[in-house]
Amino acid sequence: MRDIKRRISSVRNIQQITKAMELVSATKLRRAQASVLAARPYAQKLEEVLTRLVKANRAQAGGKKAFRHPLLEGRAAKRVAYVVITADRGLAGAYNTNLIRRAEQELAAEQREWALICVGRKGRDHFHRRGRPIHSEYLFLGDDIDFLRSREISRALTDLYVSGQFDEVNLIYTQFISTGSQRPVVVRLLPLSGLVAEDEAVQAEAEQPGVSAEGEAAEYIYEPSPAEVLGLLLPRHVDMQVYRALLEAKASEHAARMRAMRAATDNATEMIRTLTLSFNRARQAAITKEIAEIVGGAEALNLGSV
Repeated sequence: MRDIKRRISSVRNIQQITKAMELVSATKLRRAQASVLAARPYAQKLEEVLTRLVKANRAQAGGKKAFRHPLLEGRAAKRVAYVVITADRGLAGAYNTNLIRRAEQELAAEQREWALICVGRKGRDHFHRRGRPIHSEYLFLGDDIDFLRSREISRALTDLYVSGQFDEVNLIYTQFISTGSQRPVVVRLLPLSGLVAEDEAVQAEAEQPGVSAEGEAAEYIYEPSPAEVLGLLLPRHVDMQVYRALLEAKASEHAARMRAMRAATDNATEMIRTLTLSFNRARQAAITKEIAEIVGGAEALNLGSV
Protein backbone atom coordinates (compact mmCIF):
# COMPACT_ATOMS: atom_id res chain seq x y z
CA MET A 1 0.00 0.00 0.00
CA ARG A 2 2.90 2.34 0.65
CA ASP A 3 4.07 1.97 -2.95
CA ILE A 4 0.56 2.67 -4.25
CA LYS A 5 0.28 5.82 -2.10
CA ARG A 6 3.67 6.95 -3.41
CA ARG A 7 2.55 6.43 -7.00
CA ILE A 8 -0.71 8.31 -6.41
CA SER A 9 1.22 11.24 -4.94
CA SER A 10 3.64 11.25 -7.88
CA VAL A 11 0.87 11.12 -10.50
CA ARG A 12 -1.05 13.88 -8.71
CA ASN A 13 2.01 16.13 -8.82
CA ILE A 14 2.39 15.47 -12.56
CA GLN A 15 -1.31 16.20 -13.03
CA GLN A 16 -0.90 19.61 -11.40
CA ILE A 17 2.01 20.41 -13.71
CA THR A 18 0.18 19.34 -16.89
CA LYS A 19 -2.93 21.27 -15.83
CA ALA A 20 -0.86 24.40 -15.26
CA MET A 21 0.86 23.95 -18.64
CA GLU A 22 -2.53 23.56 -20.32
CA LEU A 23 -3.75 26.84 -18.82
CA VAL A 24 -0.55 28.64 -19.81
CA SER A 25 -0.76 27.31 -23.38
CA ALA A 26 -4.42 28.35 -23.59
CA THR A 27 -3.49 31.90 -22.59
CA LYS A 28 -0.61 32.05 -25.08
CA LEU A 29 -2.85 30.55 -27.77
CA ARG A 30 -5.37 33.35 -27.42
CA ARG A 31 -2.66 35.95 -27.99
CA ALA A 32 -1.10 34.02 -30.89
CA GLN A 33 -4.48 33.42 -32.52
CA ALA A 34 -5.31 37.12 -32.29
CA SER A 35 -1.98 37.95 -33.97
CA VAL A 36 -2.63 35.45 -36.78
CA LEU A 37 -6.12 36.77 -37.44
CA ALA A 38 -4.79 40.33 -37.46
CA ALA A 39 -1.93 39.54 -39.86
CA ARG A 40 -3.95 37.61 -42.45
CA PRO A 41 -6.02 40.53 -43.85
CA TYR A 42 -2.92 42.74 -44.10
CA ALA A 43 -0.98 40.05 -45.98
CA GLN A 44 -3.87 39.39 -48.34
CA LYS A 45 -4.44 43.09 -49.06
CA LEU A 46 -0.73 43.64 -49.63
CA GLU A 47 -0.74 40.82 -52.17
CA GLU A 48 -3.75 42.39 -53.93
CA VAL A 49 -1.99 45.76 -54.06
CA LEU A 50 1.15 44.19 -55.50
CA THR A 51 -0.85 42.35 -58.15
CA ARG A 52 -2.54 45.61 -59.10
CA LEU A 53 0.83 47.36 -59.23
CA VAL A 54 2.20 44.74 -61.61
CA LYS A 55 -0.79 45.34 -63.87
CA ALA A 56 -0.47 49.12 -63.66
CA ASN A 57 3.24 48.92 -64.45
CA ARG A 58 2.51 46.80 -67.54
CA ALA A 59 -0.21 49.18 -68.66
CA GLN A 60 2.13 52.14 -68.27
CA ALA A 61 4.74 50.36 -70.38
CA GLY A 62 2.26 49.44 -73.08
CA GLY A 63 1.89 45.81 -72.04
CA LYS A 64 5.63 45.14 -71.87
CA LYS A 65 7.62 44.19 -68.81
CA ALA A 66 9.22 47.58 -68.22
CA PHE A 67 10.05 46.93 -64.57
CA ARG A 68 12.32 44.03 -63.70
CA HIS A 69 12.95 43.10 -60.09
CA PRO A 70 15.12 40.17 -58.95
CA LEU A 71 12.39 38.97 -56.58
CA LEU A 72 9.92 38.71 -59.46
CA GLU A 73 12.17 37.15 -62.05
CA GLY A 74 12.28 33.38 -61.85
CA ARG A 75 15.21 31.34 -63.09
CA ALA A 76 16.12 27.72 -63.54
CA ALA A 77 15.97 26.24 -60.06
CA LYS A 78 19.13 24.19 -59.64
CA ARG A 79 19.61 24.74 -55.89
CA VAL A 80 16.62 24.95 -53.53
CA ALA A 81 16.37 26.03 -49.90
CA TYR A 82 13.73 24.67 -47.53
CA VAL A 83 12.96 26.71 -44.43
CA VAL A 84 11.57 24.28 -41.83
CA ILE A 85 9.78 26.03 -38.95
CA THR A 86 9.45 23.83 -35.86
CA ALA A 87 9.24 24.44 -32.11
CA ASP A 88 12.11 24.96 -29.70
CA ARG A 89 10.43 22.80 -27.03
CA GLY A 90 8.60 19.50 -26.93
CA LEU A 91 5.51 18.39 -24.99
CA ALA A 92 3.36 19.44 -27.94
CA GLY A 93 1.98 16.09 -29.00
CA ALA A 94 2.59 15.22 -32.64
CA TYR A 95 3.19 18.84 -33.70
CA ASN A 96 6.92 18.55 -34.44
CA THR A 97 6.65 14.94 -35.63
CA ASN A 98 4.01 15.72 -38.26
CA LEU A 99 5.91 18.74 -39.56
CA ILE A 100 9.24 16.90 -39.77
CA ARG A 101 7.54 13.98 -41.53
CA ARG A 102 6.11 16.43 -44.10
CA ALA A 103 9.55 17.95 -44.61
CA GLU A 104 11.14 14.51 -45.04
CA GLN A 105 8.54 13.63 -47.68
CA GLU A 106 9.29 16.85 -49.55
CA LEU A 107 13.04 16.25 -49.44
CA ALA A 108 12.65 12.63 -50.53
CA ALA A 109 10.74 13.76 -53.63
CA GLU A 110 13.19 16.58 -54.43
CA GLN A 111 15.42 15.88 -57.45
CA ARG A 112 17.39 19.12 -57.30
CA GLU A 113 20.22 20.09 -54.99
CA TRP A 114 18.81 21.33 -51.71
CA ALA A 115 19.78 22.65 -48.29
CA LEU A 116 17.91 23.24 -45.05
CA ILE A 117 17.38 26.41 -43.06
CA CYS A 118 16.03 25.41 -39.64
CA VAL A 119 13.89 27.69 -37.51
CA GLY A 120 13.42 25.99 -34.16
CA ARG A 121 15.55 23.59 -32.12
CA LYS A 122 13.47 20.44 -32.67
CA GLY A 123 13.88 20.50 -36.43
CA ARG A 124 17.57 21.41 -36.16
CA ASP A 125 18.26 18.50 -33.82
CA HIS A 126 16.35 16.02 -35.98
CA PHE A 127 18.13 16.86 -39.22
CA HIS A 128 21.50 17.21 -37.52
CA ARG A 129 21.25 13.67 -36.12
CA ARG A 130 20.52 12.35 -39.61
CA GLY A 131 23.37 14.21 -41.27
CA ARG A 132 21.19 16.51 -43.37
CA PRO A 133 22.95 19.59 -44.82
CA ILE A 134 21.87 22.55 -42.69
CA HIS A 135 22.79 25.90 -44.19
CA SER A 136 21.77 28.09 -41.24
CA GLU A 137 19.60 27.99 -38.13
CA TYR A 138 17.47 30.37 -36.08
CA LEU A 139 16.62 29.26 -32.55
CA PHE A 140 14.67 30.49 -29.53
CA LEU A 141 12.41 33.08 -31.17
CA GLY A 142 10.18 33.08 -28.08
CA ASP A 143 6.44 32.70 -27.62
CA ASP A 144 5.68 36.18 -28.94
CA ILE A 145 7.09 36.54 -32.45
CA ASP A 146 8.91 39.83 -32.86
CA PHE A 147 8.53 41.41 -36.30
CA LEU A 148 12.08 42.79 -36.21
CA ARG A 149 13.52 39.32 -35.58
CA SER A 150 11.26 37.93 -38.29
CA ARG A 151 12.48 40.60 -40.69
CA GLU A 152 16.08 39.58 -40.04
CA ILE A 153 15.19 36.06 -41.20
CA SER A 154 13.30 37.27 -44.26
CA ARG A 155 16.07 39.65 -45.32
CA ALA A 156 18.64 36.86 -44.92
CA LEU A 157 16.50 34.62 -47.15
CA THR A 158 16.13 37.44 -49.67
CA ASP A 159 19.90 37.97 -49.78
CA LEU A 160 20.46 34.24 -50.34
CA TYR A 161 18.09 34.32 -53.30
CA VAL A 162 19.26 37.59 -54.85
CA SER A 163 22.93 36.59 -54.52
CA GLY A 164 22.22 33.39 -56.44
CA GLN A 165 23.11 30.95 -53.66
CA PHE A 166 19.61 29.53 -54.00
CA ASP A 167 17.29 29.66 -56.99
CA GLU A 168 14.16 28.94 -54.99
CA VAL A 169 13.15 29.31 -51.33
CA ASN A 170 10.27 27.33 -49.82
CA LEU A 171 8.67 27.54 -46.38
CA ILE A 172 7.55 24.42 -44.52
CA TYR A 173 5.39 25.28 -41.52
CA THR A 174 2.15 24.32 -39.79
CA GLN A 175 -0.86 26.34 -40.90
CA PHE A 176 -3.26 27.28 -38.10
CA ILE A 177 -6.83 26.43 -39.11
CA SER A 178 -8.53 26.23 -35.73
CA THR A 179 -7.76 25.21 -32.16
CA GLY A 180 -8.38 21.57 -33.00
CA SER A 181 -6.97 21.54 -36.54
CA GLN A 182 -3.51 22.40 -37.89
CA ARG A 183 -1.96 21.33 -41.18
CA PRO A 184 1.68 21.17 -42.33
CA VAL A 185 2.06 23.04 -45.64
CA VAL A 186 4.81 23.82 -48.15
CA VAL A 187 4.68 27.36 -49.59
CA ARG A 188 7.07 28.89 -52.12
CA LEU A 189 8.46 32.16 -50.81
CA LEU A 190 10.86 33.16 -53.60
CA PRO A 191 10.67 33.99 -56.43
CA LEU A 192 7.45 36.02 -56.28
CA SER A 193 6.47 35.00 -59.79
CA GLY A 194 3.08 33.98 -58.42
CA LEU A 195 2.08 37.66 -58.46
CA VAL A 196 2.79 37.85 -62.17
CA ALA A 197 0.98 34.57 -62.81
CA GLU A 198 -2.04 35.78 -60.85
CA ASP A 199 -2.11 39.04 -62.78
CA GLU A 200 -1.95 37.17 -66.09
CA ALA A 201 -4.80 34.90 -65.01
CA VAL A 202 -6.95 37.89 -64.05
CA GLN A 203 -6.09 39.63 -67.30
CA ALA A 204 -6.98 36.56 -69.38
CA GLU A 205 -10.29 36.18 -67.55
CA ALA A 206 -11.15 39.84 -68.09
CA GLU A 207 -10.51 39.52 -71.82
CA GLN A 208 -12.99 36.66 -72.22
CA PRO A 209 -16.34 37.57 -73.82
CA GLY A 210 -19.14 38.11 -71.35
CA VAL A 211 -16.87 38.60 -68.36
CA SER A 212 -17.60 41.71 -66.31
CA ALA A 213 -14.69 43.88 -65.25
CA GLU A 214 -16.48 45.73 -62.46
CA GLY A 215 -13.80 44.81 -59.93
CA GLU A 216 -11.09 46.38 -62.14
CA ALA A 217 -12.97 49.58 -62.94
CA ALA A 218 -11.20 51.71 -60.34
CA GLU A 219 -8.13 53.66 -61.45
CA TYR A 220 -5.30 54.57 -59.08
CA ILE A 221 -2.67 57.27 -59.23
CA TYR A 222 0.76 56.12 -58.06
CA GLU A 223 3.39 58.51 -56.82
CA PRO A 224 6.20 58.47 -57.79
CA SER A 225 5.46 55.56 -60.20
CA PRO A 226 4.10 52.00 -60.14
CA ALA A 227 7.61 50.61 -60.71
CA GLU A 228 9.15 52.47 -57.76
CA VAL A 229 6.26 51.66 -55.45
CA LEU A 230 6.48 48.04 -56.53
CA GLY A 231 10.21 47.94 -55.79
CA LEU A 232 9.51 49.31 -52.32
CA LEU A 233 6.68 46.90 -51.47
CA LEU A 234 8.16 43.64 -52.78
CA PRO A 235 10.71 43.23 -49.93
CA ARG A 236 7.98 44.11 -47.44
CA HIS A 237 5.78 41.43 -48.97
CA VAL A 238 8.53 38.87 -48.33
CA ASP A 239 8.87 40.16 -44.76
CA MET A 240 5.14 39.78 -44.23
CA GLN A 241 5.03 36.25 -45.65
CA VAL A 242 7.80 35.08 -43.28
CA TYR A 243 6.20 36.88 -40.32
CA ARG A 244 2.83 35.34 -41.09
CA ALA A 245 4.34 31.84 -41.36
CA LEU A 246 6.04 32.25 -37.97
CA LEU A 247 2.78 33.43 -36.40
CA GLU A 248 0.86 30.51 -37.88
CA ALA A 249 3.49 28.06 -36.64
CA LYS A 250 3.53 29.54 -33.14
CA ALA A 251 -0.27 29.46 -32.84
CA SER A 252 -0.30 25.85 -34.04
CA GLU A 253 2.38 24.96 -31.48
CA HIS A 254 0.38 26.45 -28.59
CA ALA A 255 -2.80 24.70 -29.75
CA ALA A 256 -1.02 21.35 -30.03
CA ARG A 257 0.62 21.76 -26.60
CA MET A 258 -2.69 22.72 -25.00
CA ARG A 259 -4.38 19.60 -26.40
CA ALA A 260 -1.44 17.38 -25.38
CA MET A 261 -1.43 18.71 -21.82
CA ARG A 262 -5.20 18.30 -21.58
CA ALA A 263 -4.88 14.68 -22.69
CA ALA A 264 -2.06 14.15 -20.16
CA THR A 265 -4.20 15.64 -17.38
CA ASP A 266 -7.12 13.38 -18.30
CA ASN A 267 -4.82 10.34 -18.35
CA ALA A 268 -3.43 11.30 -14.94
CA THR A 269 -6.97 11.58 -13.56
CA GLU A 270 -7.82 8.13 -14.85
CA MET A 271 -4.58 6.69 -13.45
CA ILE A 272 -5.27 8.22 -10.03
CA ARG A 273 -8.74 6.71 -10.06
CA THR A 274 -7.34 3.27 -10.90
CA LEU A 275 -4.60 3.49 -8.28
CA THR A 276 -7.05 4.70 -5.64
CA LEU A 277 -9.29 1.74 -6.36
CA SER A 278 -6.32 -0.62 -6.03
CA PHE A 279 -5.31 1.08 -2.77
CA ASN A 280 -8.81 0.73 -1.31
CA ARG A 281 -8.90 -2.95 -2.25
CA ALA A 282 -5.51 -3.57 -0.69
CA ARG A 283 -6.51 -1.71 2.49
CA GLN A 284 -9.78 -3.63 2.69
CA ALA A 285 -7.93 -6.90 2.29
CA ALA A 286 -5.48 -5.90 5.03
CA ILE A 287 -8.31 -4.94 7.40
CA THR A 288 -10.16 -8.18 6.68
CA LYS A 289 -6.98 -10.12 7.37
CA GLU A 290 -6.44 -8.34 10.69
CA ILE A 291 -10.05 -8.97 11.75
CA ALA A 292 -9.69 -12.64 10.83
CA GLU A 293 -6.49 -12.87 12.89
CA ILE A 294 -8.18 -11.20 15.90
CA VAL A 295 -11.21 -13.49 15.71
CA GLY A 296 -8.94 -16.51 15.34
CA GLY A 297 -6.91 -15.46 18.37
CA ALA A 298 -10.05 -14.90 20.45
CA GLU A 299 -11.41 -18.32 19.53
CA ALA A 300 -8.07 -19.88 20.46
CA LEU A 301 -8.17 -18.22 23.88
CA ASN A 302 -11.73 -19.40 24.47
CA LEU A 303 -10.81 -22.98 23.56
CA GLY A 304 -7.78 -22.82 25.88
CA SER A 305 -9.87 -21.63 28.83
CA VAL A 306 -12.36 -24.48 28.37
